[in-house]
Amino acid sequence: MDLTLLGTGAPQGLPRPDCPCAACATAVGDEARAATALLVDGALLLDLTPGPAFAAARAGRSLGGVRQVLLSHPHDGPALEVPAGLPQPGRVADGRALALLGGHRVRAVAVDVPGTGYEVTGGAGERLLYLPPGAAPAGLGEANGAAGGPTSAVGRPGPYDLVLLDVLARPEALARLRASGAVDAATDVVAVHLDHAVPPGPELHRRLAALGARAVPDGTSLVVGEYHAVPDLPRRTLVLGGARSGKSVEAERRLLAFPEVVYVATGGTRQGDEDWAQRVALHRERRPAGWRTAETCDLVPLLAEPQTAPPLLIDCLALWLTHAMDEVGAWDDATWEAGGRRALRERCEALVAAVRGARRRVVAVSNEVGSGVVPATPAGRRFRDELGRLNAAFGAECEQVLLVVAGQALALRG
Repeated sequence: MDLTLLGTGAPQGLPRPDCPCAACATAVGDEARAATALLVDGALLLDLTPGPAFAAARAGRSLGGVRQVLLSHPHDGPALEVPAGLPQPGRVADGRALALLGGHRVRAVAVDVPGTGYEVTGGAGERLLYLPPGAAPAGLGEANGAAGGPTSAVGRPGPYDLVLLDVLARPEALARLRASGAVDAATDVVAVHLDHAVPPGPELHRRLAALGARAVPDGTSLVVGEYHAVPDLPRRTLVLGGARSGKSVEAERRLLAFPEVVYVATGGTRQGDEDWAQRVALHRERRPAGWRTAETCDLVPLLAEPQTAPPLLIDCLALWLTHAMDEVGAWDDATWEAGGRRALRERCEALVAAVRGARRRVVAVSNEVGSGVVPATPAGRRFRDELGRLNAAFGAECEQVLLVVAGQALALRG
């Protein structure tokens, strides 16, 4: 089954008309995107992009063989143009199926926003799933080991060969598809309905790669079922940054497309500290509902869990170090020299050894504090130095290390 993307952008396109934002200003060349539309084997058109006949011609295709035009969502962009000779666009009721003359079978998939998703099956059994902007499938069933294997979002056996959806707006939709067995490691996940919420170019592709997805330019043709390698999220990632730099958001973003995550909060609660309570509440509100929170500084047993365990997000190492220094009496100069230094090093070495041996996926956050004002007290300088050593040792065991500055993630390794 051959698929040509006549457009890959949001309904208003990218850049948006008259939008002065930086993302729209830099959306040029291959990063400029018309509203998403899919041409399947030259016979089925899913959604309409402005100037569809010209878009098809630019891609080396013709709309002359189109026998069915289906819309996936209420139209919200430039006026729809239906070229002469094309059938009038329509929509299929949820759960209904169409058998087209070319041998394609189309089934309407219920979604959780106004609109309809479409599952398309080709003559050789290859299958794709296309979802409208901002949508996730409704009523997903979990994968199971019963006879017949896992079921997809619409009850078909096995995973899809190709899934096209609004990955960046709804990463949890991809997580739910993975949890249901509709998407596996061999599924080609392509982002469509791309808007100006994320800058185009390297940043767009970096964020998609972290979710196990990719973007392609308008006019790209794909063969459904053809394998395309997408960079896997490294098993161990350290995200560094200063205060309010966006480091926690970056760490969380890297795991949004996983169906289950264990969020390790090392800060705990602070009685009577209203500002701290507000910070904790903001973090909790940002996490997907399916994530499980563990408030603990006992990280070694968590890192020792098997590869099949859900990904681990540790936020953050600076608070873990604070707790460790509290326990060994590292803030007191005499205690530090009498054995606190050795006790802290042993704890840090045990943590680093656990990261080295970790088989589950780990994303850890830490503060980068060595570039600021020199602390005025010996205890403050001690914390700064020990955190710098811990970050360096922890980062040495990670396949990827990122530094977040002003919300921008810079890859230091990987």
